Amino acid sequence: MIEFIAVDIFRGGIMGYGFHSIALVCENLWEIMCSIKVNSTFDDYRNISRLDNNGGLLAVTEDPQMILRSRAWLPGWYMLEATVLHATAARESRLYLNEGHGYSNENSVSLPIKNGRVSKRIIHIGKSGTRLRFDPVDAPGSFSVEHLRLILLTPGFARDRIRKRVVRLHHDFRGMSLEDMVNQLATQYHAHGYQTSEEWLMACYADTFHNRRGQGDYQAWIATNEAPVEERPLTREPLISILVPVYRPELGNFRACMNSVLAQSYRNLEICLVDDASGDEELTRTLEEYRVRDERVRVAAHDRNQHISHASNTALDMATGDFVALLDHDDVLAPQALYFVAQAINEAPEALVFYSDEDKLDERGRRHDPHFKSGWNPDLLLSQNYLSHLGVYSMPLVRKVGGFRAGYEGSQDHDLALRVTNGLSAAQVVHIPRVLYHWRAGKGSTALDSGAKEYTSQAGLKAVRDHLAQASLPASVTSGSLPNTYRVTWPVRGRPLVSLIVPTRDGVDILKPCVEALLEKTSYTHFELLILDNESTCKKTLSFMQEVSQRDSRVRVLQWNHPFNYSAINNFGVSESRGEIIGLINNDIEPINADWLDEMVGQVQREEIGCVGAKLYYPNNTVQHAGVILGIGGVAGHAHKYFHRTEAGYFSRLMLTQNLSAVTAACLLVRREVFEAVGGLNEEHLAVAFNDVDFCLKVREAGYRNLWTPYAELYHHESVSRGQDDNPEKQARAQREVSYMLDNWGDQLTTDPYYNPNLTLVHEDFSLR
Repeated sequence: MIEFIAVDIFRGGIMGYGFHSIALVCENLWEIMCSIKVNSTFDDYRNISRLDNNGGLLAVTEDPQMILRSRAWLPGWYMLEATVLHATAARESRLYLNEGHGYSNENSVSLPIKNGRVSKRIIHIGKSGTRLRFDPVDAPGSFSVEHLRLILLTPGFARDRIRKRVVRLHHDFRGMSLEDMVNQLATQYHAHGYQTSEEWLMACYADTFHNRRGQGDYQAWIATNEAPVEERPLTREPLISILVPVYRPELGNFRACMNSVLAQSYRNLEICLVDDASGDEELTRTLEEYRVRDERVRVAAHDRNQHISHASNTALDMATGDFVALLDHDDVLAPQALYFVAQAINEAPEALVFYSDEDKLDERGRRHDPHFKSGWNPDLLLSQNYLSHLGVYSMPLVRKVGGFRAGYEGSQDHDLALRVTNGLSAAQVVHIPRVLYHWRAGKGSTALDSGAKEYTSQAGLKAVRDHLAQASLPASVTSGSLPNTYRVTWPVRGRPLVSLIVPTRDGVDILKPCVEALLEKTSYTHFELLILDNESTCKKTLSFMQEVSQRDSRVRVLQWNHPFNYSAINNFGVSESRGEIIGLINNDIEPINADWLDEMVGQVQREEIGCVGAKLYYPNNTVQHAGVILGIGGVAGHAHKYFHRTEAGYFSRLMLTQNLSAVTAACLLVRREVFEAVGGLNEEHLAVAFNDVDFCLKVREAGYRNLWTPYAELYHHESVSRGQDDNPEKQARAQREVSYMLDNWGDQLTTDPYYNPNLTLVHEDFSLR
């Protein structure tokens, strides 16, 4: 028997600790524990009488006297279900299986946390008497377990679900038919180091749950992905000039920087070093040492300190190359960095700007915190300088824009990137999805103190403001919510009529709050609201629609007396609407900030922008939608799904306006001319799912950029009205829609230009692939 002890209150937490669901499950478990790591946020413990032998607090029921009697589990297949709500950095729960040898990570399974939503995973219990322990979170902080249970499955059902997940998500089998996958498992398991085909299948299934986001995962990624490549002769070998402004570096770090350049496998380079009056004799000797050692090293020195822009321009004046690369005096290039740059120049001869992924070096020289970047993303570049490091630019272009500008020190590289990319097409800005640059993150490591966040932020703000003015763009810029980030606001031009189209069927409990909030909480008032009634029979719903249309002249109710087809309903609504801007709105949407529509209208009026999407939250303040990433889950997934509303996201992207391939039609704005030009939503093939993704891709194919803004915030009670695909007919329809998307868009679904090929297509959290 195991005694489960209660926790009374955790002050300041999000939870009341009502673990009734766990207690009920425990009646059917041999042993199940919630392990909570003691830390400073848990500062009010009462009614605690024991800890487990790992120092974890056992907290399962409200009754400290409750004793749950042991009942052995039968061996077999089970579905593990868990709902964890938390305000931590946690990303996964873990279930440990003790078969008589204690608890260990080797005999455990992970379960990604969908904050406040049910997560599921099939497990196999192979030995009678197995005991179980459940750890709800993997990071300190407050949490609650809302739901936890195990459901016995038939072996056939379990294996079928496992195979389907592997075919949909695993990189080795993605897109295969089930038959082909089974054949490959049966014939190749031994070649992959497994004793049976089922052992390989289960390893692949487990792999689809693993969240690769830790330092150990990055080290494993490096070992797997960064073996030296065989370098092939290049048709063109451009001279690359590396500009290195130098000011009082730590000499060991400076030597590491220089050695990484001189050791480059690509030899057609020159290094332009400018000492900005460091006043350091040892540094002077070191610079001379490198100049004498290698004829490709050029050295100049200022007689007085003129700061980084002037030093960079002096280096630029010395340079004779076809392209310039920017390097801080203590950072390090990957051994084949310039080869990959030269290779990209050969593959894209029309391109003028190249940039790579990067990571950081800690004070011990260990690599961490990789930044796997988006492809060319103009609106993200306005929001932050995501291009630097490694940035490589056409020499004539850099000279044409005047090089570096004094007065922008601290963000001089952002200022340069904005000016050289101004007016370039996507084909002229090339992203190299490899970590070619290691940025030293130690204290005092850059030419300008990286700790001066206010200084660099103000310089960046000035750079973006000047860019907008020089390009005659009718927008303003303010500081973002995070250091070195910026918000560009595009004011509404004129007073365009916006047609908000809301399909619905019955469900007054969700429709009424949506409609009332749209009418009352929207500061931009020049809109019409079209409620498209899809055969409602609920008297309260019919009464409300009649009442609100009579009360507010902006509201019209139109009848759609046909079987549910989301695409067809919305196309009908657009045909009946009068606005020059179309807003597709779900009937379970509620605005949060009053200026949400002002923000979206200002963005969608830009000629180059197609669809504009909003930041949507579940009612528990976790992210439901922050843009769509192609390929996740098979076709497409929501970026940063289940992150908490307050989190910054992957390199601050949850807080930044940016271009994305698609946005959800739960709240989407588009100009009427664009909607009609691409033929609206696909009624024939995509009646329910993926019609918004397909629509956005058609818009992108027509030459527009889609955009997501975090400054239009709304709640979304996702799929409350329509329900789930929980019967054979709905499941068959869903599979047809998946097949259509795969057939119609092909490789585009696995090569999202606003994502990165080194990031996962399983999870929605930007972890490693």
